[in-house]
Amino acid sequence: MTRKPSLIFVPGAWHTTEYWGKVISAMEAQDFKCIPVTLPSTQSTSTSVNFSTDVNAVREAIMTETAQEQDVVVLAHSYGGAVGASAVKGLSQKNSESNKGNGHVIGLFLIGTGFAAPGISFLEAIGGKPPPLWAADYENNTMPLQLDPIEMFYHDLPEEEAKYWVGKLTNQALTSVTDGYEVAYAGWKDVPVWYIILGEDRNLPVEVQKMFAQSAETAGADLVVREIMSSHSPMLSKPDDTVKALEDAIAAFTST
Repeated sequence: MTRKPSLIFVPGAWHTTEYWGKVISAMEAQDFKCIPVTLPSTQSTSTSVNFSTDVNAVREAIMTETAQEQDVVVLAHSYGGAVGASAVKGLSQKNSESNKGNGHVIGLFLIGTGFAAPGISFLEAIGGKPPPLWAADYENNTMPLQLDPIEMFYHDLPEEEAKYWVGKLTNQALTSVTDGYEVAYAGWKDVPVWYIILGEDRNLPVEVQKMFAQSAETAGADLVVREIMSSHSPMLSKPDDTVKALEDAIAAFTST
């Protein structure tokens, strides 16, 4: 296929797709089709919404493209990393026998995130209790933030812009980190991965990000690691660096 791949954008917890806007605008200017996926867990606190609901939303977006013989790159941030990796199951070149006549997922572009493990929920993976960033409100099925979101997400943005993005944060369904993980899948083993480490991240420490990358490589990931010196949200504070890394990743994904 010589057409440019479609780009699927997966946000993290508490975030709408709007924060991908600077990167999307830059890629659309280069004639890439960009599809931002709203995660149901950021729109509803119903206990019927969980990790699998988010995965299915991303998977539907991917399959809409691959059904049109269009290859796909999945970009995913933070919580969305596990969602995006799980959504590619069966849709890569590795599974081409069951995908004849369709496009494929040709790469994952992961930012400030971990690597999905089958059958293990996010909460289980971090030891069964919430980190300092958020609390588990089981009564309302939410994950209220406990630390300053500017400090955690946007500390390298101008103050007014940071405040704007704080105002855009949503409620996040607690069940997104506890339930629905029967669909969790290590899709990062099926396709090449570009992993973007965030050198000034105050939410996910850089040492932890490097540990995640090393563990994934040990487990068999085809991994390229790049570092952007930014907060947890490089798509906002360092959009040019993010776009450059993405352009390089797409060039690598499409050269094989």
